Amino acid sequence: MPFANERLAANRDLLAQRPSKTGLRQTRFTFDPQQVSQLLHQRIIGQDAALATLSDLLQVIRADLAPEQRPLGVCLLMGPTGVGKTETVRVLAEALHGSPDAMCRIDMNTLSQEHYASALTGAPPGYVGSKEGHTLFDADKIRGSYSKPGIVLLDELEKASSEVIRTLLNVLDAGQLTLPAGNRTLDFRNSLIFLTSNLGAAELARYHGRFRSGWWRWLGPSTAQERQILDQALSQRFDPEFINRIDHIVQYQRLNDDLSEPLLDIELQRLTRRLARQQAELRLTANARHFLCQGYDRRYGARDLARQVRQILTPRLAHALLQTPSASLFIADYQNGQLKVFPTD
Repeated sequence: MPFANERLAANRDLLAQRPSKTGLRQTRFTFDPQQVSQLLHQRIIGQDAALATLSDLLQVIRADLAPEQRPLGVCLLMGPTGVGKTETVRVLAEALHGSPDAMCRIDMNTLSQEHYASALTGAPPGYVGSKEGHTLFDADKIRGSYSKPGIVLLDELEKASSEVIRTLLNVLDAGQLTLPAGNRTLDFRNSLIFLTSNLGAAELARYHGRFRSGWWRWLGPSTAQERQILDQALSQRFDPEFINRIDHIVQYQRLNDDLSEPLLDIELQRLTRRLARQQAELRLTANARHFLCQGYDRRYGARDLARQVRQILTPRLAHALLQTPSASLFIADYQNGQLKVFPTD
């Protein structure tokens, strides 16, 4: 494990003296997987199958049954843009560590050139900075703690160069990365590693499009065919030795139009939390909700509704908030072809 034996023994003794608050079997991990799963289902809409896979993984980790000589779990989250892949990891970080930013996140689209591999591994010996061992990996967030796993997010994996991806092979397999200078080793054996990718999303969209008209509608998409499309997209981009190091390939579905209302509720909850700092409250009429939802474009997923709230609702709310500093309750209504926000007191 990634901690010194003395530290492990001390923490194990401390944990044994602490009463269990979850009612579950006592292990070194203290989080409640059921509570984490409930939060994921509240915040991630329309992805029940994907969340069920992650829930099973959390159960294994909580029971302390994960292999010791590799990461606690390596998950590839696949699906089109705006369906909740990155947000899933952010919610998980919030549930486990209290903040959605409590993770080591690397945007792999910034590592599209081969020489960027050194951004992960550090500069080779003889190059400037090799002795310092600088890397994009945040060792503290990777390590986590004795009772909570660290979380690593490698976002938009397919956009990284092949050389960058090859540097991850030992991380995903043995859970360790020794920097080229040889003076530092990063330990991922107490980490949950998430990779996200849009690979196969366009091909799946074309496949699903066949079933929207004609006699195809009576058949419906085949799960086996969907898996074959994703497997083909993966094999075209990644080597078998890389794919073989992934524990779970989790498919996220494109969000349907009938999910616009719950997606809007999530965005409004975020706006409500920001508004609470101004000791104010916002309520939407049915007409206002319908107006915001009718512009939803399923091609862009939840980000499209977030954009609607940011670009249409929030500026009008800001104007009303600034013009009436004494008001604490605001109403958003759609009247005469316009969305309006006005105070009620």
